[in-house]
Amino acid sequence: MARAAALASCLEAVLGSRSNANRVFEILELLAGQEEEVLCAARTCSRLFGALLERRELFVGQLPAEEASLADNYSAEDKYKMWMRHRYNDCVDCLAELMGHDAFQVKELSLCTLMKFVELEAQYPLIKVEWKGSLTFPRELLKVVVDGLLPLNEDASLLISRFQEYMEYDDIRYFVIKAVTESIGQVMQKTKERPLPFYQQNVFSLISPINMPNKECDMVRFMVKQDNWEELKVSKLQAHKQAFEKMWLSFLKHKLPTGLYKKVLVILHDSILPYMNEPTLMIDFLTVAYGIGGAISLLALNGLFILIHQHNLEYPDFFKKLYSLLDPSIYHVKYRARFFHLADLFLSSSHLPAYLVAAFIKRLSRLALTAPPEALLMVIPFICNLFRRHPACKVLVHRPNGPEGMSEDPYIMEEEEPSESRALESSLWEIQSLQNHYHPDVAKAAAILNQSLSEIEDDISGLLELSGYELFDKEVKKKAVDVPLEFEQVRGLFGKKNDIFAEHFTLD
Repeated sequence: MARAAALASCLEAVLGSRSNANRVFEILELLAGQEEEVLCAARTCSRLFGALLERRELFVGQLPAEEASLADNYSAEDKYKMWMRHRYNDCVDCLAELMGHDAFQVKELSLCTLMKFVELEAQYPLIKVEWKGSLTFPRELLKVVVDGLLPLNEDASLLISRFQEYMEYDDIRYFVIKAVTESIGQVMQKTKERPLPFYQQNVFSLISPINMPNKECDMVRFMVKQDNWEELKVSKLQAHKQAFEKMWLSFLKHKLPTGLYKKVLVILHDSILPYMNEPTLMIDFLTVAYGIGGAISLLALNGLFILIHQHNLEYPDFFKKLYSLLDPSIYHVKYRARFFHLADLFLSSSHLPAYLVAAFIKRLSRLALTAPPEALLMVIPFICNLFRRHPACKVLVHRPNGPEGMSEDPYIMEEEEPSESRALESSLWEIQSLQNHYHPDVAKAAAILNQSLSEIEDDISGLLELSGYELFDKEVKKKAVDVPLEFEQVRGLFGKKNDIFAEHFTLD
């Protein structure tokens, strides 16, 4: 309390008379003190420099060095404003450093104080207007804030989440995008393609929730509007899209930590591609992501699929890459549901060539021989749907003489090119063998191929997440039924003779 009272007295003195200007050092010194002192000093700085900005008592324009500002060619008024502007800069530097403080409360207050200064500088610019139409937004100060949100060696996601409310302003969002692009260029060029996990995760935490406007008329919320606002880029949706695209491309051109590829790919189709002027520029990133393998490869194919269908990208190797992802692990991995959901989407067109679809059917069937029951109950209807979309592939089921008419299976499992796999020359003996599966539900599902398939596709959405536990639980909860063990019910230990014996030897 005593410290707060002393700071309040000091604040009143500095604002009350310029002769007390030196007492500002008493406030600034405490920004390097203990946590409680820092909090009190930051609040005091907020009130002090906020008032000086509003009163126009800070020097406006290119600030001379502190020694040069003492020259005789400046008036006493100018010297005071220059001196106080230097103290303001000292305060900003301290607050920027405090954004890396151990205590979150100090970080948060430093962030909010700097953003208050951003708003006030936007209203009362410290940049001299050289010509009509020049921008006076405090970009440099906002860049200081952005740099504080993107430390190299710690996770700043909590502080970044606190900052998100400011990103609802269209002008703040625009200049943050610009500042992030600049930061990525400065930081990542020094790493020689070595990932910086904390920094890159912080960048992703800051830019992934960006809510871009869909139409120019949606851009109505600005922290501060200038007189000629409509003429400036910051009010134009096209400029926002260009800045957004440049930011993401600069972020994604560098090698990412493996976990970040998945996070980016998950939001790619909803939060990134729709707001890019040229979405096909993402092809390099998607190609690199595909090479990582597993779920990341699958998600990368999803991005490529969107570019092919919505943005006319020519990518002839798409289905070859999807085909190469079919290995024994697809029935066992935790992303199995997403894989088959996307595979169903990719193979939904009825215009795909029969040899291609047959190759997928045959490979899925061959891999099914070692799959768990819960995966088989999903993939068999999946294969049936492919037959419904592509009747020409039914030759795999209805081939004359079936598998018995072949000395060996012509299908080449190891062939990477679907067109060379000879799948259409084969038969689906794998599904026929599954009709003898130990699990009755699997045997029943496989037997459906012995019948004529209905035209209506099976809904596999409820089967994608089916687990072994659910199958086991279903079996356990089945109601037991009485099973007859004899054709004639036994009425006694020795049958009818037993009844006669009972009649003659009854006890009174």
